[in-house]
Amino acid sequence: MWQAYKKGFKAYLQLERSLSDNSVEAYLRDIEKLTEYLLATGNQKAPSDVTLKDLQQFVQWVNELGMTPSSQARIISGIRGFYKYCLIENITAIDPTPLLEAPKLKRSLPDVLSFEEIEQLIGALDMSKPDSARNKAILETMYSCGLRVSEVINLKISCLYLDVGFIRVIGKGDKERLVPIGSDAIKYIKLYKDNVRVHQQPQKGQDDILFLNRFGKSLSRVMIFYIIKDLALAAQITKNISPHTFRHSFATHLVEGGADLRAVQEMLGHESITTTEIYTHLDRDYLRATLHQFHPAFQ
Repeated sequence: MWQAYKKGFKAYLQLERSLSDNSVEAYLRDIEKLTEYLLATGNQKAPSDVTLKDLQQFVQWVNELGMTPSSQARIISGIRGFYKYCLIENITAIDPTPLLEAPKLKRSLPDVLSFEEIEQLIGALDMSKPDSARNKAILETMYSCGLRVSEVINLKISCLYLDVGFIRVIGKGDKERLVPIGSDAIKYIKLYKDNVRVHQQPQKGQDDILFLNRFGKSLSRVMIFYIIKDLALAAQITKNISPHTFRHSFATHLVEGGADLRAVQEMLGHESITTTEIYTHLDRDYLRATLHQFHPAFQ
């Protein structure tokens, strides 16, 4: 009964929302879980007949399966997305999901590196090693532009506008954005591209990829992770860091420096300002200093 709706929902996610294949599959799995529940309970209703009570009982069923709160929240988010589609396509007249409560999630923010620690970590590179010029360019670019690890490994030579200080980034859902790039990152990209990359033979389909491994292929996400972990060890930085730490530090340093949150949102490629707020972890001293500077009651 639900197959036609799932097919339409898939097309909506791909064409209207331009989501990646992984995101589309995740949404479809959420709906599959709901239809699995309806089948298991002998309650095979059409989407238009599903009520808030049905969905609440479904959430209880999912909870009893032992799913983590984050998995439950993910499924509820998928169902809300499905009913948004149903309203648009007039499949349902009423959305039963607004009052559907998701489990409360404790947001744990990753460690932030100070600017000095970023310098310390990049400074731990052994520049006598063959891959160091590439790795230095990667790290400088990640910190300068706040890129996701997937964005840096897929960065294309044709997307570099270094003469005007910008790069074009292809982010989630193939959405493009222009991001300013700093002078240090520009310098080390040029050094790598002109002195190392130019001597490599890219494999088929990799000609436009900027950062290549020794076999002429694009790097993996795991490779970036190990590069950073090894450098943290060499620099004796004990914080729990990953490629995402560079992105989080980029956003934090911008906001602590007084950058507008909307501008940070644009540079990070976040669809919602709420997501940007999660990444901009501000310490109490900064918040207190802001109040003393701008709030009349603290002056």
